[in-house]
Amino acid sequence: MLDLSSELPVASPVDPLTTILRGLRFEGVEYGRCRMSGDWGYLFTAQAAETRFHFVTEKGCWLRASGGNWTRLAPGDAILVPRGAEHALASAPDVPLRPFPRWECRSVCDDVFDFQSGGDEDATLLFCGSMRVSLDPLHPLLSMMPELMRADEMLLKEPAIPHLLEAMNAEMCLSRIGAGGILARLADVLAAKIIRAWIEHGCGDGKGWIAAMRDPDLGRVLAAVHATPERDWTVPELAKLMGASRSGFAAKFAAVVGETPARYVAQVRMHQARQWLSRDHIRVSEAARRLGFESEATFSRAFKRIIGAPPVQFRTKIAATLADRYAWDRSTAPSGT
Repeated sequence: MLDLSSELPVASPVDPLTTILRGLRFEGVEYGRCRMSGDWGYLFTAQAAETRFHFVTEKGCWLRASGGNWTRLAPGDAILVPRGAEHALASAPDVPLRPFPRWECRSVCDDVFDFQSGGDEDATLLFCGSMRVSLDPLHPLLSMMPELMRADEMLLKEPAIPHLLEAMNAEMCLSRIGAGGILARLADVLAAKIIRAWIEHGCGDGKGWIAAMRDPDLGRVLAAVHATPERDWTVPELAKLMGASRSGFAAKFAAVVGETPARYVAQVRMHQARQWLSRDHIRVSEAARRLGFESEATFSRAFKRIIGAPPVQFRTKIAATLADRYAWDRSTAPSGT
């Protein structure tokens, strides 16, 4: 797991955004080398709980974001899909697409696979990866990011990115000892640097949540809420933390953030509960206890109001989605696999 705190300067008392980013961590799920020649086109379906990454090292290919136009990727290009949105890669824009055949991949070592389609001549070589981010997919930071982020757009803003891409290119031969693990760590670092460059430069004039985080007074309040979501923050407590009257604080918070303080606190708390239920698989009663609710029923009503479904139904939906994905993979896999 990579902690972005290793990529950020020490936070100052007036830099709450950095304080929150120090908790942003990447955990690799799987990585692989893909070598494709001839006509090919693969669709990567949406995976809201994972961040996806592609690095092009030979020949190049075409990229299409969900509902977007095709864009040419040259060797050395890298893209990050922060919220796991649907996208496609192909040898040409007019090639028919099919879901990426994960079942056809050969396991190289733990969490590293190798995939080949066609011969070795004139092949496109990609390094692909899936990572989990410690933040909830609905966290304001992740929700503000574009569906696709290209490393080439960050090259001038983050001088280390070209060196990381060169190092990844040197490690692309999976026959080298430990190449898979080294590539995985390099991908994690590159993802962190892309996000940092976007935060420092791409959204520096952003409004709403980013603007609130960069405000010394409001930022201090938001950092406290995100640091201890299990605390049932009240408006008077938050106003005192900001050093303002209750009415003055509430008015400024709503004007900049776009939400009332109570609504925002409720969202942060339920998003944290959603993380506990989906990522840590804790019981609903335990989530209610951690957040200080008097009963599981009260917690369930609050969860449904914010997330849109009761926590029990939410957990059932996650389990069903995983089961359906497994069943689909097995049904589409060749016989004997």
